[in-house]
Amino acid sequence: MSSKNTMKRRDFLKIIGVGTAAVSSVAYTKASEKAPFGMKAFLSPEGTPQMTMRTDAAGEKISLLGYGGMRWPTKQTGGNTRGEIIDQDKVNGLIEYAMKHGINYYDTAPVYHGGQSEHAMGIALSNYPRESFHIATKLSNFDASKWTLENAKEIYENSFKQLGVNYIDFYLLHSVGPGKDSFDQRFVNNGILDFLVSERQKGKIKHLGFSFHGDRESFLHALNSNIKWDFVQIQLNYFDWTQDADNKPSASYMYEELVNRHLPVVVMEPLLGGRLAKLNDKILAELKKRDPELSPASWAFRFVGSLPGVLTTLSGMTYMEHLKEDITVFSPLKAVTDADKNFLQETAVAMMKYPVIPCTGCRYCMPCPFGLDIPANFAYFNKCLEAGNIPASKQSANYVKAREAFLGNFSKSVREKKQSIHCTACGHCLPLCPQHIKIPDQMKRINTLVQNLKNNTL
Repeated sequence: MSSKNTMKRRDFLKIIGVGTAAVSSVAYTKASEKAPFGMKAFLSPEGTPQMTMRTDAAGEKISLLGYGGMRWPTKQTGGNTRGEIIDQDKVNGLIEYAMKHGINYYDTAPVYHGGQSEHAMGIALSNYPRESFHIATKLSNFDASKWTLENAKEIYENSFKQLGVNYIDFYLLHSVGPGKDSFDQRFVNNGILDFLVSERQKGKIKHLGFSFHGDRESFLHALNSNIKWDFVQIQLNYFDWTQDADNKPSASYMYEELVNRHLPVVVMEPLLGGRLAKLNDKILAELKKRDPELSPASWAFRFVGSLPGVLTTLSGMTYMEHLKEDITVFSPLKAVTDADKNFLQETAVAMMKYPVIPCTGCRYCMPCPFGLDIPANFAYFNKCLEAGNIPASKQSANYVKAREAFLGNFSKSVREKKQSIHCTACGHCLPLCPQHIKIPDQMKRINTLVQNLKNNTL
């Protein structure tokens, strides 16, 4: 990581620490000056700590922890298809627990889980009064051949059907960027944004915004459009906070821009696809020295949740133990100190020493036309890299042990038919990746390593 892409420590602390008192009191819009934005831990009548809440422009309480519907538990369908479907019973149980413990923001999209996520979430939430939760979903019009108003309306209306609701609380243009021309072609020139604004006027959409994965030019172009945005969803975590490479804006740049515009921030990837929850032993040891009781995930959540201007923080909690742990962190949230912020920046710098593939496991690239599991290949490679199980050469001191560890577990982690060796570099995945990873090149990188290790030619 070059020095030009890394902020100095004093700049980091200045952005995140100085002036937060002033930021925390700003309203979302001029019309909402009587509803200052702030953080509060609400207590039950018995005094038991409950979920930390934020207040939106309408004065409604939004849980600082939101439930992301991109990683629901699944089960095998059986037979010869070996397909997976969402385990509805487990989803029902997870949402029941979440609702009982104060989570009232639920995020999904038409493309999550191969089109199953909205329906599963709708079923689970149908057990609760409509006013007790907030639904967020998206206009996932990724196919350039279908950038039409008719197709957008079909996606939009189907979300209502799948979710079983008559209004959507937070509606997003899905994954804006890169390039301002793409934004105009996808949403402006075809009349889609005009249609969504009219739906907001009718009350079918309560808040209109967009999620962002792109370059600085497309970010500013979307913000400066003629649309009055109600919120914006960005990738934000302590690792991405100061990373500003290849014209991709850093999290701190986007956050500051949104706060200055009085736009609420919805956070995605607070754990960087799980990477900040599964640190290597060396970095983990430093975290434990600072506080042996705190998990790596809790450090990441506290960093994001402490930022004034953040409306909610999305977490895709697949298992009940994840849900319970995350709820504990936010009930109530213990804000990080300036010393904590400094420590987390040092942690981020330490992580930069490991050139991992920046995959968050969102699975937007799936399914692969050739049946490969792209995220699984990347996850295994990253895990081994951070664990020190990828030797630089045969002369490395740990070569034999690392070689055996990498090859011995590769087939256990990724089925042979789904491994990188079968990548044809067709490029189908390239426009789908929100992190803009050159996926064929990275698959080749993994396959080259595997072949060199197998042949002892590293």
